[in-house]
Amino acid sequence: MTEAGRLIAELTSQHSVVVGRRRELELTLAALAAHRHVVLEGPPGTGKSTLLRAIAGALGVGFEFVEGNAELTPARLVGAFDPARVLNEGYAADAFLDGPLITAMRNGSLLYVEEINRIPEETLNVLITVMSEGDLHVPRLGRIAAEKGFRLVAAMNPFDAVGTARISGAVYDRMCRIAVGYQSHDDEIDIVLRHVPAADRKWVGKVVEVVRRTRDHGDLRTGSSVRGAIDIALVAEQLAALRSRPSTDPSVGLDAAVTALSGRVRVREGVSRSAEDIVTDIWTDVFRVATDHGDGGKAPAPSGATKNH
Repeated sequence: MTEAGRLIAELTSQHSVVVGRRRELELTLAALAAHRHVVLEGPPGTGKSTLLRAIAGALGVGFEFVEGNAELTPARLVGAFDPARVLNEGYAADAFLDGPLITAMRNGSLLYVEEINRIPEETLNVLITVMSEGDLHVPRLGRIAAEKGFRLVAAMNPFDAVGTARISGAVYDRMCRIAVGYQSHDDEIDIVLRHVPAADRKWVGKVVEVVRRTRDHGDLRTGSSVRGAIDIALVAEQLAALRSRPSTDPSVGLDAAVTALSGRVRVREGVSRSAEDIVTDIWTDVFRVATDHGDGGKAPAPSGATKNH
């Protein structure tokens, strides 16, 4: 078996933290082997970080993690001189505290930038320079050259996600872009069962269907990722124990779903119904929850939930 084949076999085995994603794994490995920088673009909760961490582990290379946000300044990314040591020693090389970018460059590691489209433009410009030139000039420190193996791997949410900015063409021109969508229904079931192995697969299948329906519901602007299904199963498991009922009990599952999903989904402007109402309706439709309340078949509200009239 070739080295590439071994890596794919390892990353797609049943023991891998990655479920499915063979195409994305192959594309990412191919781009890195071609000495290209990579950006994975897709909705939150689609396993972008998990995939990149798994690849770094399989390759046996260093992995420097950077959380992308508005506070990520060039100094935090690159590093800075220790003021106390500068007073005593001057601007000596030993007084410089490497940031994650310089650490990755010196070690030939992967620099993983999470949510790259949330970082300031001036910080992005530093990354553009490194991707273009393969080195970086740091004032009073000098030129830092990237060792063989250094790559920028980044993840980003779609531009319309809250807090994101549009990435310039200069960034895209220096990176290979791999689109990462939601996984299949069966893959999402497998993901949930890895977190709640004792759960009934048929029931988990319906839970996953509820979550998947939130993604294209007409009253919702944003749906839930598979994390919502995981939380439903976990909360239901604990709630069932508290109520001395099975987790598949309709009232247990519905309460767990509202708890797990109502904060994750976003209701469209102008829609009068609450997130709780919409989640309840989706759950009722998927599970066909029977009711004897004489209200046209609509399921009762979860315990303690308030209704808008």
